Amino acid sequence: MPIRNAILGLVLIAPLAACNARGPVNVAAEDAAWYTGTLPDKPFDVPLVDKTRLDPKYRRQVVRYTGPEKPGTIVVDIDNRLIALVQEDGTALQYGVGVGKAGFSWKGEARIARKGVWPDWSPTPTMVSLNPDLPRTRKGGLDNPLGARALYLYQGNRDTLFRIHGTNEPWSIGEQLSSGCVRMLNEDIVDLYERVPVGTQVLVKRNGKYRA
Repeated sequence: MPIRNAILGLVLIAPLAACNARGPVNVAAEDAAWYTGTLPDKPFDVPLVDKTRLDPKYRRQVVRYTGPEKPGTIVVDIDNRLIALVQEDGTALQYGVGVGKAGFSWKGEARIARKGVWPDWSPTPTMVSLNPDLPRTRKGGLDNPLGARALYLYQGNRDTLFRIHGTNEPWSIGEQLSSGCVRMLNEDIVDLYERVPVGTQVLVKRNGKYRA
C-alpha cells in the first residue's frame, strides 16, 4: 500500500480526547497531503510532515536566545506556541507546538521524570469525569494521541499529568486545542527526546511567566 494511503487510513481513525484535541476529528482525504514519507523507527516508522504547510515560525530552527535560563533547559511559551531548548552558545533550538485550550493550559516549573517511546495512553480522572465513555487505556501506535514519544512532567515526586508529546494531528501545531498537554510534530518530539535526559528542567510560561 502506498505510504500516503496507509497514513490516511490511520488518521481517519477518530483520535481520543486526552492530551488531544476536542474529541473526534473528521479528517478530509486531502489531509493525507500533510505527509511526505516516513522516518525509520521501532516499532513503527514516524510519518514525516510537509513543513511547507506550517507557518515558518513553527518549523524546527535555531534562533538567538537571550533569556536567563541555563543551557539544557526546556522553555515552553504557551502564548506563542513555541518550545525552546536552550543551547550553550546564546541560541536555542526552537520547535512549534500545539497547546491547551482556554481553561486547560498549565504553567509552572517541572522536570522530566520519565520518557516514553510510542507510549500507551490513559485519560486523566478529569477527562473521565467529562467523558465517562473514554477507554481507560490505549496501546502506543500511529493512532495514539501521545504519538511517537512522550516526556512526562513531574514536580518533585508528583506527576503533573501534563506531557510534552507527539501528535497525529499535525494541522494542530500552532493552535490552542488540546486538553492541556504540549504537542509537537512526531518527528520533532523524536528529535527533542534524543537531546534531553531524564531530570531536564522544564519551564512552562504564560504571559512571560512560569510563576504566579
